Amino acid sequence: MIFFRNVLASIGAAALALLLVGGARLADVEERMKDFDPKARVVYEEMADILIETGSAAQATVWKIAVDEGLTPEDVEEAMKSAAIERNILDVGELPLYKQVEASSGEPYRFVKIYMFCNALTAKRMIDYDAAFSAYLPCRVTLLEEPDGKLWLYTLNMDMMIHGGKPLPPDLYEEAVGVRDTILAIMQRGAKGAF
Repeated sequence: MIFFRNVLASIGAAALALLLVGGARLADVEERMKDFDPKARVVYEEMADILIETGSAAQATVWKIAVDEGLTPEDVEEAMKSAAIERNILDVGELPLYKQVEASSGEPYRFVKIYMFCNALTAKRMIDYDAAFSAYLPCRVTLLEEPDGKLWLYTLNMDMMIHGGKPLPPDLYEEAVGVRDTILAIMQRGAKGAF
């Protein structure tokens, strides 16, 4: 009986120590984030929820939209390109990954194509503000066919870039939000095949 009481006391002491260390660490994180964008906490909480739910860091850092049934990759592509033109963002390239996989493997592969869009002046401003933003450029949208044939559109979660750290200067913030909204509009149009 004394043995079990000592074991339980040890477990309780260890748990209390972890709570104290965790609480101190949390307070340190709170202090360091006090100058961050007001939406930073929400962005990271949403990412953490997805990470915990899926176990995938990649899933936690992207947005995805299901493409309506019956649409072909060509329908989606045409709708996205039309939306890009209307929203004055340049289509700066494509990577038909599935074709490269087929050429390298000699086997058919499901449709996976990456579309790249960019507003060069906004990109310049982002890079001038922080060179690390260059890794996010150009904005990419992937059209991907799942093994079951369902089409999905993916892009990076740009809220992490916009809200994840210290606030962007107001004029740069407005431009970044505009690009984010444009990419999401392109994806939404593509998912509906709307021209």
